[in-house]
Amino acid sequence: MINMLEDNWAVVNESPVEYGERSPVNQIMYQIIGACFEVHDTLGKGFSEIVYKDALQLELKARNINFEREKKFEINYKGIVLPHYYYSDFIIESKVILEVKAQNDVIENHTKQTINYLAVSNCEIGLLVNFGEESLKYKRIILTK
Repeated sequence: MINMLEDNWAVVNESPVEYGERSPVNQIMYQIIGACFEVHDTLGKGFSEIVYKDALQLELKARNINFEREKKFEINYKGIVLPHYYYSDFIIESKVILEVKAQNDVIENHTKQTINYLAVSNCEIGLLVNFGEESLKYKRIILTK
């Protein structure tokens, strides 16, 4: 299911139609989601975000997934770089922004935040995951233009 937000973004709850089942980006997404499920299955809920990020870093390394953690991005406002920066949780394969949360009911509240992070990073797709519930919750967010 795709819900349009403004003209440039789509929030994707199922498989990304635009990328196709066997596309490289979709294959990366399956690997990332699998790593997230492994972390959630092992740790359960109740830890802080940093604990899940540390465990996820180990899981991504074990799966030979190329990533950068806490990459710094400048924010440009009318041609001026703002003094504060955005630090991504993870950039995977230089294509996917992975935003990690560990609270109840955060997926809907942080979708627009992830959209902004996509715009700043120029990544193709975002994955918002929440480890703070009984089962892992996630949402894919893609740039449609």
